[in-house]
Amino acid sequence: MARRKGRDISGWIILDKPAGPTSTACVNKLRWALQAKKAGHAGTLDPAATGLLAIAFGEATKCVPYVMDAEKCYRFTVRLGAATNTDDAEGEVTETSDARPSDDEIRAALAGFTGEIMQVPPRYSAVKIDGERAYALARDGEDFEVDARPLWVESLELLARPDADTAELRMVCGKGGYVRSVARDLGATLGCLGHVVTLRREWSGPFDLENAVTLEHVEALARTPELDALLLPLEAGLSDLPRVTVNEAAATRITHGNPAPVVSSEAEFGDECWAAHKGQAIALGRYLGGEFHPARVLNR
Repeated sequence: MARRKGRDISGWIILDKPAGPTSTACVNKLRWALQAKKAGHAGTLDPAATGLLAIAFGEATKCVPYVMDAEKCYRFTVRLGAATNTDDAEGEVTETSDARPSDDEIRAALAGFTGEIMQVPPRYSAVKIDGERAYALARDGEDFEVDARPLWVESLELLARPDADTAELRMVCGKGGYVRSVARDLGATLGCLGHVVTLRREWSGPFDLENAVTLEHVEALARTPELDALLLPLEAGLSDLPRVTVNEAAATRITHGNPAPVVSSEAEFGDECWAAHKGQAIALGRYLGGEFHPARVLNR
């Protein structure tokens, strides 16, 4: 098997994704610009969506699940009065309504979309139905149902009402939330129909847009030391996870996949956490009985 070419670099680039390219295309552009051997993203954004896309390189890709499991914040605009087959402005209008809710009616309805809810992902989404992507089945005109999934919604608020047809909202939710489904279901609840017009991810787990770079900036600095300087450390993706500190002897055991005692711990018994030696992450795992039990070793 041929070895993948590129540099063994580890860390994060926080991209302010523009509307248009897919998340995978953005990852490929960053991998090329940094000449990185390995890269991946921590949570897909639809092509039309903008905002925070956390891209991991090298050993930081092992931290991706922890960022994906964290809460995320979305600001989005809902067009009231019409439903589309994709639940966003990219699709075809399937039904319209002359009904328009008041601001108070919208706020009252939002309460039913917070806490632990069951959400049906859009038919045009990447969820799998009997091994096939839902969007592929939908494009082929197949008849299928998408099962509801549990979702934690920390908050959902009305930010502005520019006109009777438009509502601007912000949602903080857990892993697997579909803003398009919120717009669709909110419109149905209000009896006016609805779909997403714009969507922007403002933060995701430990990352926000403060340290984000644009795709144009990346392209301008491609394959230069200046772009390397924008790479955030691997540990930046772990700041929401408790840390345990180990000495050199324990670090050696852990890097060979064995449990070892810790010097100090921010973790409680049974917590997922990361082990640090001399300030550097060496493994991901769990804290049990005064010891760190590695699940994934970071080859630094």
